Amino acid sequence: MILGYNTNGLAHHDLLEAVRLLADLGYGAVAVTIDHDALRPGAAELPRQLSALGQLLERFRMRSVMETGARYLLDPRRKHEPTLVSPDAAARTCRVDFYRHAIECAAALGSDCVSLWSGVLHDGASQSEAMTRLTGSLHPVLAYAAERGVPVGFEPEPGMFVDTMARFEQLLDTLADDSLRLTLDVGHLQCQGELPITDHIRRWAPRLVNVHLDDARCGAHEHLMFGEGEIDFVAVFEALAAAGYAGCANIELSRHSHVGPEAARQALARLEPQLLQSRNRFP
Repeated sequence: MILGYNTNGLAHHDLLEAVRLLADLGYGAVAVTIDHDALRPGAAELPRQLSALGQLLERFRMRSVMETGARYLLDPRRKHEPTLVSPDAAARTCRVDFYRHAIECAAALGSDCVSLWSGVLHDGASQSEAMTRLTGSLHPVLAYAAERGVPVGFEPEPGMFVDTMARFEQLLDTLADDSLRLTLDVGHLQCQGELPITDHIRRWAPRLVNVHLDDARCGAHEHLMFGEGEIDFVAVFEALAAAGYAGCANIELSRHSHVGPEAARQALARLEPQLLQSRNRFP
């Protein structure tokens, strides 16, 4: 298991400078959130930026995952829109095309996966209709990813159509495509009361491809600095180790960009001793 940091917590930094900063701090991975100035689809500087990023990751021996949750990237007026559950088919296709771009970036960088979510259901559609939209949009994404050898990790997100592990299981049953993997955010489990977290790690270990780390309290969807919430991270790390998880565990403090370098330093300082403690039990 390798500790990484999501660039959505360094939103005021140039992407390449953010990677250099994380490497200097001692991180072994980076979760790259595609954004306005970070691997943006169609950007003139995209080939240069992608090449330079690949060179940095190789130089620092850092692993990566590709994250796709940037705000206002596809629509300047509506956060996170359009999505895979948008009512308009053309809008859903726009999101699918964006995921194809993320898959191409991941393939070029050798990233562990592309991580995505369902989106919020805004139009009052039935659960059946929403699931039809979602699965119909996921099929071409998964096919495109399979052709390029890139795993896709699906993240249940509070407030979205697929928000809980139970709904994720329903999606898997309906999708009938076993290639879809899981991005597990431990803070989401805590805030929604899906406890104990360790049970979900054990239950979903065979499908786990990406982990998000943030502290949280039950009943509040806030990504907190470690030690400010209720999560026992020694237990989390022990469960991941016992499950044989060897992928990236990426810190996601998306509202800490105004203190990004210090937040990244402090997060690593707080988590590394707990990770070491867990490794003493599961070397």
